[in-house]
Amino acid sequence: MKMYVGNLSFNTTKEELESFFSQYGSVTDTHLPEDRETGRPRGFAFVTMDSKSAMEDAIKGADGQELDGRNLKVNEAKPRDDRSGGGRSY
Repeated sequence: MKMYVGNLSFNTTKEELESFFSQYGSVTDTHLPEDRETGRPRGFAFVTMDSKSAMEDAIKGADGQELDGRNLKVNEAKPRDDRSGGGRSY
Protein backbone atom coordinates (compact mmCIF):
# COMPACT_ATOMS: atom_id res chain seq x y z
CA MET A 1 0.00 0.00 0.00
CA LYS A 2 2.60 2.48 -1.18
CA MET A 3 1.88 6.18 -1.73
CA TYR A 4 3.77 8.85 -3.60
CA VAL A 5 4.13 12.06 -1.57
CA GLY A 6 5.18 15.04 -3.66
CA ASN A 7 5.92 18.74 -3.16
CA LEU A 8 7.90 18.07 0.03
CA SER A 9 10.11 20.67 1.60
CA PHE A 10 13.79 19.76 1.34
CA ASN A 11 13.84 20.10 5.15
CA THR A 12 11.21 17.40 5.80
CA THR A 13 12.66 14.36 7.56
CA LYS A 14 11.72 10.70 7.46
CA GLU A 15 10.61 10.94 11.10
CA GLU A 16 8.32 13.91 10.35
CA LEU A 17 6.70 12.02 7.48
CA GLU A 18 6.14 8.93 9.61
CA SER A 19 4.62 11.02 12.38
CA PHE A 20 2.39 12.94 9.95
CA PHE A 21 1.04 9.82 8.21
CA SER A 22 0.66 7.76 11.39
CA GLN A 23 -2.54 9.69 12.14
CA TYR A 24 -4.13 7.71 9.27
CA GLY A 25 -2.84 4.26 10.24
CA SER A 26 0.32 2.25 10.73
CA VAL A 27 3.28 3.34 8.59
CA THR A 28 5.42 0.34 7.63
CA ASP A 29 8.07 2.05 5.47
CA THR A 30 9.20 5.53 4.43
CA HIS A 31 11.67 6.20 1.62
CA LEU A 32 13.01 9.70 1.00
CA PRO A 33 15.12 9.57 -2.21
CA GLU A 34 18.24 11.74 -2.30
CA ASP A 35 20.03 13.37 -5.18
CA ARG A 36 23.04 11.22 -6.14
CA GLU A 37 25.39 14.16 -6.53
CA THR A 38 24.41 16.43 -3.65
CA GLY A 39 22.90 13.98 -1.15
CA ARG A 40 19.98 16.39 -0.63
CA PRO A 41 16.37 15.17 -0.62
CA ARG A 42 14.67 15.32 -4.01
CA GLY A 43 11.36 16.78 -2.80
CA PHE A 44 9.28 13.62 -2.80
CA ALA A 45 8.93 10.40 -0.83
CA PHE A 46 7.25 7.02 -0.79
CA VAL A 47 5.24 6.10 2.30
CA THR A 48 3.87 2.58 2.80
CA MET A 49 0.86 1.95 5.01
CA ASP A 50 -0.09 -1.42 6.50
CA SER A 51 -3.50 -1.66 4.79
CA LYS A 52 -5.38 -0.43 1.74
CA SER A 53 -7.95 1.36 3.93
CA ALA A 54 -5.17 3.21 5.81
CA MET A 55 -3.63 4.24 2.49
CA GLU A 56 -6.99 5.47 1.16
CA ASP A 57 -7.60 7.42 4.39
CA ALA A 58 -4.12 8.96 4.14
CA ILE A 59 -4.64 9.98 0.50
CA LYS A 60 -8.01 11.58 1.28
CA GLY A 61 -6.76 13.26 4.45
CA ALA A 62 -3.26 14.36 3.48
CA ASP A 63 -3.56 15.39 -0.17
CA GLY A 64 -3.38 19.19 -0.22
CA GLN A 65 -2.50 19.45 3.49
CA GLU A 66 0.44 21.59 4.58
CA LEU A 67 3.64 20.09 5.95
CA ASP A 68 6.74 22.25 6.51
CA GLY A 69 5.13 25.12 4.60
CA ARG A 70 4.32 23.07 1.48
CA ASN A 71 0.98 21.67 0.28
CA LEU A 72 1.45 17.93 -0.20
CA LYS A 73 0.46 16.00 -3.30
CA VAL A 74 -0.44 12.45 -2.20
CA ASN A 75 -1.60 9.58 -4.40
CA GLU A 76 -1.15 5.85 -4.82
CA ALA A 77 2.33 5.05 -6.11
CA LYS A 78 2.43 3.71 -9.64
CA PRO A 79 4.77 0.86 -10.58
CA ARG A 80 7.98 2.04 -12.18
CA ASP A 81 8.27 1.78 -15.93
CA ASP A 82 10.77 -0.82 -17.03
CA ARG A 83 13.83 1.22 -17.89
CA SER A 84 16.24 -1.08 -19.60
CA GLY A 85 19.88 0.01 -19.67
CA GLY A 86 21.19 3.14 -21.28
CA GLY A 87 22.52 3.52 -24.76
CA ARG A 88 20.84 3.88 -28.07
CA SER A 89 19.64 1.18 -30.37
CA TYR A 90 20.50 1.64 -34.03
